[in-house]
Amino acid sequence: MSATPPSFIVAIPARYGSTRLPAKPLRSIGGIPMVVRVAQRALMAGASQVVVAVDDQRIADALQGQGVDVCMTRGDHASGSDRLAECAAHYGWAADAIVVNLQGDEPFAPPAGIREVARALAEDDAPMATLATPITDAYELFDPNVVKLVRASNGRALYFSRSPLPWARDAFATSKDALPAGLPFLRHIGIYAYRAGFLQTYTGLSRTPLEQAESLEQLRVLEHGYPIAARLTPEPFPPGIDTEDDVHRAEAWLNQQHL
Repeated sequence: MSATPPSFIVAIPARYGSTRLPAKPLRSIGGIPMVVRVAQRALMAGASQVVVAVDDQRIADALQGQGVDVCMTRGDHASGSDRLAECAAHYGWAADAIVVNLQGDEPFAPPAGIREVARALAEDDAPMATLATPITDAYELFDPNVVKLVRASNGRALYFSRSPLPWARDAFATSKDALPAGLPFLRHIGIYAYRAGFLQTYTGLSRTPLEQAESLEQLRVLEHGYPIAARLTPEPFPPGIDTEDDVHRAEAWLNQQHL
């Protein structure tokens, strides 16, 4: 593994409208708008360029003076990836440029993790990369809100699922209260790196049956036959923020960290 991280761009999709948490990018976390905290994390990671893809001038205004670029994008995009593809076309990024998609609701994403997903892509010829972390308890494995990932021996993703994977047949026939030792139970972390050229390809792919069944966009990539490199994160990713309860938990976490 190279000690020097590759050059990479961080692009942050930040949509104003959210059914569960209205005006989510502008929600205050410890007195700072969430989207600003996310942008600060990207800068701390050492990105060559940080772009926030917005759909509302109020988000752009909140980012003034933060040292990041703001790209005003259409309001009708179906996903964050579509929003980033518009950014890639706008800035004319080279086809082989590494673009890290950092979600706009990850205000505490560790800079080391952002660098690692970029490194994972740079050291693999897959067009896309992501991260995972070990699952340590059975409740997490059986929770459908926790996305599981299984990998091949070459470190590429075999499948993502909301179901418990892998299924330890003999152990779980006896008890589902504990994880059997020796199996690589992994939780997927929703950060991605793409080659900029693949962003255009990805947004043109048709939706697929497994993607729709599991409600997991990354399965579209696998079903269309494209590989995804998957590495373990070097540092934990605190949970993202989707609800009012998540905001309260984030405030409590900040108080504990004194950030």
